[in-house]
Amino acid sequence: MVKQAKAQRMLTHDQIWGALDRLAERAGLSPSGLAKRAGLDPTTFNKSKRVTPDGRERWPSTESIAKALAAAGSSIETFVKLIGDGAGDGRSVPLISFAQAGNTGYFDELGLPSGKGWDQVALPSAEDDHTFALEISGDALAPAYRDGDIIVVSPATPVRRGDRVVVKTKAGELMVKALKRRTAKVLELAALDPAQAERTLGVSDVAWIARIVWASQ
Repeated sequence: MVKQAKAQRMLTHDQIWGALDRLAERAGLSPSGLAKRAGLDPTTFNKSKRVTPDGRERWPSTESIAKALAAAGSSIETFVKLIGDGAGDGRSVPLISFAQAGNTGYFDELGLPSGKGWDQVALPSAEDDHTFALEISGDALAPAYRDGDIIVVSPATPVRRGDRVVVKTKAGELMVKALKRRTAKVLELAALDPAQAERTLGVSDVAWIARIVWASQ
């Protein structure tokens, strides 16, 4: 009697990409942030690149995975473990670049994420259902935040004096500041770089303000 060999499980498309997402998370980066650190095109690991326009699955190359592991300071053994791991105890929140967030169509009138174009990033925890993440690009916010850093913003968390905040004006300007003082009529905002000037905005000119509750640094 011939014993039938046990069928071997094949790696799936979702498992490989899920492992790359978790590798980026462990490094405190978004998938695009990991790609940039690895010297790849920033869109290499984006979700939009994982399936071709005609619906075929697109797999990451072994070279891309090797560069991502080197950028994250991880080994192939770690990557194999990440293939079998779940997403953890946290959950995902919407993610978009800080530069994109200044455009119209990404937030509603309450400052909550809306519309298309958002990615997802896994976090250790996120109690506010409207929490979202912004990826910093460039050095405009240095030294507080570097290129590729992710800041997590919670619209439902109370804002107190001294908190770092994201402010959107009704004119469309998006900025990261520290709340110095708030009255019924004005917001006084301190720059994260002490060398830069403070800003004072009329409350009537502010579309929304939300507290930064976490940053990957």
